[in-house]
Amino acid sequence: MKKILVWSITAALAGFLFGFDTVVISGADKKLQTLWGSSDVFHGTVVMAMALWGTVVGALFGGIPTNRMGRKKTLFWIGIFYTVSALGSAFANDPITFAFFRFLGGLGVGASTIAAPAYISEIAPAKDRGKLVGLYQFNIVFGILVAFFSNYLLSGIGENAWRWMVGVEAIPALIYTLFVITVPQSPRWLLTKLRTEEALNVLKVINPGQDVEKLMLEIHQENENKVPGENIFMKKYRFPLILAFCMAFFNQVSGINAFLYYAPRILEEAGLGESTALLSSIGIGVINLFFTLLGIFLIDRLGRKQLMYLGSFGYIVSLTLVSCAFFFDWEGMSVAIFLFLFIAAHAIGQGTVIWVFISEIFPNHLRGSGQSFGSSVHWVLAAVIPSLIPVLFSSIGAGTVFAFFAFMMFLQLLFVVFIMPETKGVSLEALSKSLSKSNGGNTNRLEVVKENK
Repeated sequence: MKKILVWSITAALAGFLFGFDTVVISGADKKLQTLWGSSDVFHGTVVMAMALWGTVVGALFGGIPTNRMGRKKTLFWIGIFYTVSALGSAFANDPITFAFFRFLGGLGVGASTIAAPAYISEIAPAKDRGKLVGLYQFNIVFGILVAFFSNYLLSGIGENAWRWMVGVEAIPALIYTLFVITVPQSPRWLLTKLRTEEALNVLKVINPGQDVEKLMLEIHQENENKVPGENIFMKKYRFPLILAFCMAFFNQVSGINAFLYYAPRILEEAGLGESTALLSSIGIGVINLFFTLLGIFLIDRLGRKQLMYLGSFGYIVSLTLVSCAFFFDWEGMSVAIFLFLFIAAHAIGQGTVIWVFISEIFPNHLRGSGQSFGSSVHWVLAAVIPSLIPVLFSSIGAGTVFAFFAFMMFLQLLFVVFIMPETKGVSLEALSKSLSKSNGGNTNRLEVVKENK
């Protein structure tokens, strides 16, 4: 178990870079708009959101190297992209060059949301899969916290503070790249490539004392069910496809990425000073980290669905309060407190569950493609929504924007109640059989699978 934990943490470090890269730009937001005299539209869609558009491309096509080269090699190249992106962004002297290097970092983020959860889910025992894949999300929020803290510390060092803010990411990116060389390939991926001996050696390490031959037989049987030219859009995979789409869609229409990108600006609009807003952003990072840890602790105990219930109710309450605060001019720390509640709801629900759940619901030979689909939906919306925030805030107002997010979270609650199955404690192969049938999947069939294990 110790080696599995070390390998999982190493792969999950891609999440640290994801979180750091996503939020570090918030500290340079207003400085870059002033420096380059950008309009709200250009600043929002090019300077601020270009990394997210890179993430969309990385998510759309990241399944290709994840399936062909393997999870490990893809994770290595992700580290290279992060390193180059950080250094290039730091030395950029115009918005186009800056946007280009931010785009490269976005490619790494998008691909990491495919390769890292897929890798960890394929080396983890079923009983520990939730918390081990959850390490990816923990590292995301840890990266977010470190980015907020880094921005706060660097904000007062002069005119070029923004260069240090975006450039310091090169240090953890290089460390991660070196660490990922030490992990083995995923045994389930190796078996899809008929590299049986290598897969057997890895399975013996990650399943000591268990019947490895029986496990290999189960994996082989699933792989033999695939049809040449098979893809995730075939009728028998419709249910997992719907699940992946809904999980990714609702994650972003909560407004989480819009908030993380513009946290200091939102808090300033609520009446807090610039320095207080940056400091409050650190508080957001701390709460995010604490409730993510709580979610990881609970995900294999309560299950994925129960955490989504908690998160959905928390979203609805907090976003409604934030909306009311802007409508009725409740200025100052009250808005910050409501946003802290929002972050807590996200961290314990969607934040903990999304990458675990999507990595579980597709069969081994299509996991990269399925993960790519879910990530693509997630990142298209993650690019579009933050791009619109400056314009929406200045046109219809923050209160209306947050009211829309609250309504979407009510719809998420309906999804959790009526559609989402529980996947806790079920092997990947059993999940594949249960969910990938021509008549769709349902929660009752999953319960039968668990009872017959």
